[in-house]
Amino acid sequence: MAQSVLKRKTGVIVGDDVLHLFNYAQEHKFAIPAINVTSSSTVVAALEAARDKKAPIILQMSQGGAAYFAGKGVKNGDQEASIAGAIAGAHYIRSIAPAYGIPVVLHTDHCAKKLLPWLDGMMAEDEKHFEKHGEPLFSSHMIDLSEEEVEWNVQTTAKYLKRAAPMKQWLEMEIGITGGEEDGVNNEDVDNNSLYTQPEDIYHIYSTLVKISPYFSIAAGFGNVHGVYKPGNVKLHPELLGKHQAYVKEKIGAKEDKPVFLVFHGGSGSSKDEYTKAISYGVVKVNLDTDLQYAYLTGIRDYVLKKKDYIMTPVGNPDGEDKPNKKYFDPRVWVREGEKTMSARVAEGLEDFNTANQL
Repeated sequence: MAQSVLKRKTGVIVGDDVLHLFNYAQEHKFAIPAINVTSSSTVVAALEAARDKKAPIILQMSQGGAAYFAGKGVKNGDQEASIAGAIAGAHYIRSIAPAYGIPVVLHTDHCAKKLLPWLDGMMAEDEKHFEKHGEPLFSSHMIDLSEEEVEWNVQTTAKYLKRAAPMKQWLEMEIGITGGEEDGVNNEDVDNNSLYTQPEDIYHIYSTLVKISPYFSIAAGFGNVHGVYKPGNVKLHPELLGKHQAYVKEKIGAKEDKPVFLVFHGGSGSSKDEYTKAISYGVVKVNLDTDLQYAYLTGIRDYVLKKKDYIMTPVGNPDGEDKPNKKYFDPRVWVREGEKTMSARVAEGLEDFNTANQL
């Protein structure tokens, strides 16, 4: 099982453990869902599902999600809220994850060019943590310069990988634009051709980065779109990922069929068949966000609608004018309903990606 290749069996894993987990995932044809978390509540919802399904999990914070973790009342003009929130979230996840008995990859999501000060702030904290504990605070980060010129994207990514390499920290990069809108980055009107990455680009990235460190993955565009969409509106071509792997394999003379660790962005709304095909071509990580946001809402929405007559006033309900309603409006009650429905949707993803029962 997956824990057999890990030195650290539970809690946040780093370095070679991340590499070994992704190798194991490729060999056993599963991918690990990356869950965007914004609070302790969404963290425990994801951890609970992974524990119950006996699966590893990736917990990630976006720049906006990290700022929310800090609190919407904190100024963020220089990314100070996003940096502080990401660090606070990381320490919380590190503290609570061992209680769930599963390995967790602690990751940060899309970091566009304008957000690089956020990444710089987190990596500065990683370096402090490494100096004190021998490992970075975060398992990995994502740098997303896919909107920029290709060579600038590759060389800037290489610069950050050089910074991460001494800590054996993983770095995910993106080439080819993911359509749709997420966290303030809007690619709804991009040319469809830019949604599909070319194999030559994948080889160029791989050959540049592998000289620096083996701890990297590539989010290659194959028609991906952030958000939920009607079936047929988005044309995914996961077979392109197989062509990327074959091209790199031939160029470097690799023995393995899947020399590149690939990432599937815009996973919400995709079919199980699309997931399965992408995973068969070496995808080890699938991002889930939009579906989970909606799932979290449904539990709270349904509770409020069902208990409407018990939450309109502190005292007085259909059972009597003097009946107290505290047990109905206590946040621990209705927030928990959101956790349950989010957790159920995470569990569904763990089944779809073949992650369940891998521990």
